[in-house]
Amino acid sequence: MIIDVHGHYTTAPGQLQAFRDAQLAGQTAELAPVSDDELRESVEPNQLRILRERGGDVMLFSPKASGMEHHVPDTAVAAAWARASNDLVHRVCALYPEHFAPVAQLPQTPSGELAGVIAEVRRTVTELGFVGVNVNPDPSGTWAGRPVTDPSWNPLWEVIEELDVPAMVHVSTACNPNFHTLGAHYLNADTSVFMQLLQGDLFQRFPGLRLVIPHGGGAVPYHWGRYRGLAMRNGWPDPAELLGNVFFDTAVYHQPGIDLLTRVVPSTNILFSSEMLGAVRGADPATGIPWDDTLRYVEAAGLSPDDLAAVCETNARRVYPALDRRLKAQGR
Repeated sequence: MIIDVHGHYTTAPGQLQAFRDAQLAGQTAELAPVSDDELRESVEPNQLRILRERGGDVMLFSPKASGMEHHVPDTAVAAAWARASNDLVHRVCALYPEHFAPVAQLPQTPSGELAGVIAEVRRTVTELGFVGVNVNPDPSGTWAGRPVTDPSWNPLWEVIEELDVPAMVHVSTACNPNFHTLGAHYLNADTSVFMQLLQGDLFQRFPGLRLVIPHGGGAVPYHWGRYRGLAMRNGWPDPAELLGNVFFDTAVYHQPGIDLLTRVVPSTNILFSSEMLGAVRGADPATGIPWDDTLRYVEAAGLSPDDLAAVCETNARRVYPALDRRLKAQGR
């Protein structure tokens, strides 16, 4: 089985964006009705078609990451936006339960207020059967907040650990024009969060917490020696000690990048993903292979059959136990 742990609903019907536009304009906003047929039309020629064509079986599906826009400060607006976005994802996953499993957007704001965030974690996981959540380490979009290892984050980590779901650490829109959202901000965040974890003691406080760092971990695999050297210089634990709690996905869009990832990071800590129809679309003119057809790269990385199976299926089932239960209930 091929499980893609990183998919976003980038093709949602227009009613969702119209709702958001009204919110941001300060209007009294309500999501216009979206029919099941409209949901089908949004995914069947897009994520579902491509998943099938590339040999995938299941995709973890969450709202559009750049659209989370956690820099908007109004907590009521954030709560309504997350609920509307998550409810549409839930409906898609209910229409195609064998192909999609839901992952939640959280109503974060720059203030760091967590009551509404925790309420949405509990609602989506315990009431709607979501198998994971996305957590933005930089709700401000400018890195104005505190690191994820700061005690102010503890209530969120506590409930995520309690519910036994992993969190993908995924930023949203950059609010600093120096940093392109997709080409810089995302990868900077992946790298920065790993460094925060190296400096902190988060997993001593929450030993059952599991974090997935997307996009191959940003610069982390490429600079693993730097992190080891910094750890030794500063008396921090070796970065390998984080690997009981930290995992990396394969949303890396060329063969040398995947090769490096699979040589530096143990296969037990790599989860297959494509982030298809996300940041990078189209095909590499040099190879004719779509940039986000990452399964091609993973299969060509020289992994043993057991390691390839771990990356493509068994690691995801272990890191996302609610997904494993969902699949077992389907006889898979």
